[in-house]
Amino acid sequence: MEKILETFLRVSRIVLNAIGCIALTFMMVLTVADVLLRASGHPIIGTYEIVALLLALVIGFCFPSVSLDRGNVYMEILLEKLSKKNKAIMNTFTRILATALFAFIGYNLFSVGNEFHRSGEVTATIRIPFYPVAYAVGICCFIECLVFIFHIVKIWRGQYE
Repeated sequence: MEKILETFLRVSRIVLNAIGCIALTFMMVLTVADVLLRASGHPIIGTYEIVALLLALVIGFCFPSVSLDRGNVYMEILLEKLSKKNKAIMNTFTRILATALFAFIGYNLFSVGNEFHRSGEVTATIRIPFYPVAYAVGICCFIECLVFIFHIVKIWRGQYE
């Protein structure tokens, strides 16, 4: 089961990183194009809305990848002073809290996405619907939960250093 989870997370990381990188690149190109065209008096309509939605995707799609690579910023000062067993307990506790937090966030994003879908909520200028972004980031939050569960398994197998 652990190998299946690890394979799923590795494939997910590649896919989510690719989508996040494409969104970030498009966001940068769109912003530069808008600035250049705005200087000539022809701004791109809806740039702010598109960039805001893409930013949500970039942030949401990068969470699982950064966590899987353990690229988060965290304080090691406290953990350095703990024994190996206490370090495992502390790491497990923080992963359980993070799992609960991201499950809560993911659940709420799906609830908000459902409400956006029912109400037909769209951006003001170019009328892009909000609900696909809410669902996409919600899915990323649930994948993040799987990353934390994977870390907990690694911690208690002694493979998390």
